[in-house]
Amino acid sequence: MAEQDATPLPPPPALPPKLADPVPVVVAGTALWWLALLGVLLFGRDFGVLGWTCLSGGVLGIIGYGIFAWQRSAARRGSKTAQQGLD
Repeated sequence: MAEQDATPLPPPPALPPKLADPVPVVVAGTALWWLALLGVLLFGRDFGVLGWTCLSGGVLGIIGYGIFAWQRSAARRGSKTAQQGLD
């Protein structure tokens, strides 16, 4: 087995702001849950588990985005207890 080099690796470069922003992914995912719920309501015979799953996904997406926005605003305000790196 070859010995490893003792020099530390340089830190990876920072992500571009376009890729570091989670808002488009969260909004798109939540919108897909609501679109799936609409499909279940229009084309499904029985609401059942699939309907409740889509409804839960949409509601949890909205709640998750609300918590994320709350933490982001707290970080921008400079709150000591806010999550770091959300600016």
